[in-house]
Amino acid sequence: MEFPSELRFAIEQLMSGQDIRKLTASAEEISKRYRSESGAGKHLVSTERDTLAYAAVRMPATFGAVSKALELTLEQYDADITTVLDVGAGTGAASHAAELLTGCESVTCLEREDGMISLGKQLMQARGITAEWIKQDISSTDITLHADMVVSSYCLNELTAAARKSAVLKLWESTDKLLLIVEPGTPEGFSQLREARKLLIEQGGHIAAPCPHNGECRLPEDDWCHFTARIARSKLHKQLKGGEVPYEDEKFCFLAVTREPCAGSARILRHPKIESGKITLRLCTDDGICDRIVTKKSPLFKAARKSDSGDSFPADG
Repeated sequence: MEFPSELRFAIEQLMSGQDIRKLTASAEEISKRYRSESGAGKHLVSTERDTLAYAAVRMPATFGAVSKALELTLEQYDADITTVLDVGAGTGAASHAAELLTGCESVTCLEREDGMISLGKQLMQARGITAEWIKQDISSTDITLHADMVVSSYCLNELTAAARKSAVLKLWESTDKLLLIVEPGTPEGFSQLREARKLLIEQGGHIAAPCPHNGECRLPEDDWCHFTARIARSKLHKQLKGGEVPYEDEKFCFLAVTREPCAGSARILRHPKIESGKITLRLCTDDGICDRIVTKKSPLFKAARKSDSGDSFPADG
């Protein structure tokens, strides 16, 4: 799903008159922090310039990742989502994605940084969304609110291991129907979600996506499950990232957990291997991970040819 034009325009307006070189330096520093300080419990975005650079560079990527994760989830889980709670909301990227895909009536954002809240409110107004913003740090306080859907994106990676476990339990306690967690598509991000997955199953949760089962993760310890969202770059985005390609691929991991059981389907874990007359798919299924060969004779050949990593696919047939 494309980043809303209203948001892109509003961000560009806020950037007018800013020193591009300084914003570029901030964008580079934010990327460095995400790579090197994940899980250290530090604030990865803090200054006003950081917040502006984040909105221009990271917000579209977060929106794209959450949108893709939620689309894959809603294929498996059909329920009315009228209220959304965005925890660690940043500038509200996940809330915008959730509002567009679910048509929810109420959005509440919890965020610990004043600068993020201020900018997030302005960007909500740009799309005509009325959202409640609450200053709160979930690593040190309880969540007293409930919502049909609770979403947490690129938030757990900022916490220490002990704080992360506590935060996952708080997120689940606030969830009435669906909990969606999105994290960086790195071995570390996947490891954190793997721990969260086990904890939430122990709490009675049901995996809606990406896994087709509630059993233990079948991937070996040295492998990780991640997906990709292609993000269109604006002129400003390309300036701050120092790139000429009109898009970037955001790699992410996600976990969708529901209160009630829901139907799951096999998931494509890697880009399909296309050869003459056949396509090989690496699938995660109820029975484990396997390679599925689909030939031209199969009625599923056309679907296999159009498929990509992250898509659901029939385990049999």
